[in-house]
Amino acid sequence: MICLGLESTAHTFGAGIITGKGKILANIKDSYATEKGGIHPTEAKAHHLKVKDRIVEEALRTANLSMQDIGLISFSQGPGLPPCLVVGLEKAKELAITHNKPLVGVNHCIAHLEIGALLTGAKDPVLLYASGANTQIIAYDGGKYRVFGETLDNGIGNFLDAFARLLGLGFPGGPKIAQLAERGKNYIELPYVIKGMDVSFGGILTNLKQKIQSKKFSDEDLAFSAQETAFAMLVEASERAMAHCEKKELLLGGGVACSKRLQEMCRIMCNERNAKMFVPQNDVLTDNGLMIAWQGILQKKQAIKDCSAIDINPRERTDDLLVDWR
Repeated sequence: MICLGLESTAHTFGAGIITGKGKILANIKDSYATEKGGIHPTEAKAHHLKVKDRIVEEALRTANLSMQDIGLISFSQGPGLPPCLVVGLEKAKELAITHNKPLVGVNHCIAHLEIGALLTGAKDPVLLYASGANTQIIAYDGGKYRVFGETLDNGIGNFLDAFARLLGLGFPGGPKIAQLAERGKNYIELPYVIKGMDVSFGGILTNLKQKIQSKKFSDEDLAFSAQETAFAMLVEASERAMAHCEKKELLLGGGVACSKRLQEMCRIMCNERNAKMFVPQNDVLTDNGLMIAWQGILQKKQAIKDCSAIDINPRERTDDLLVDWR
């Protein structure tokens, strides 16, 4: 079985191809970005519409395959931005109908966890899923991937993007904040908001806005302080989940997990707990079609030929799905 997976939840349109045994054949993507301001869903949709055909063709060419070689098509069903999700859905339906292939919609968050486990060898981890709109601490228990902790307002990536906008920087903001933080020298006290295993970034953002307006602090020191505070909250919540679930593995997923500082803080925590930390390569941490393809392989029993009724599910939660592939 060979699966072609399409990713289009937010700023990235990606196509990945993988075999049923986990052999990677292609992972091609193109991402929407701005010089100033955040992500605009309609503009991101326009980007996806522009690149979708090329990305699929390039993935097939990289894998040295044709659509006749593909046995299954999968796509990101949710959660995500509806205008962006629709592009992936329509392209997946077009391919499935044209080439008479079964189609399956998969959960974007769970796909991050499963591709990370495949590529790192993690057996039963707690997943720190840190991305733009999503910030969740997930672990398998009782037939589902349970959310043991999550953000109460903004995702960590959206928080960093909003902070970057306050500084006049473009999208995505996380890498730009990281560059500023490397030059920061002084830690500035910021709200530290964690409730059990849940976190909140809204108060930190408001406080940062006030500090920027006061002109008493450098952008570099604010970036350093924001990163240290927000990441410490994520690490603390992850450690509590590991203790609660009695698990000895931490797996990182999502675009914000590309941060070397977040990885370093997680590694220190895991070493102190005599636990293992796993992190896949950056092109799999960020949104990609490969993880959607692998999740399609895992959920191949749910694939159907009559795809007329398949639709997006923008608000689908990680713990909505019954996990029948483990």
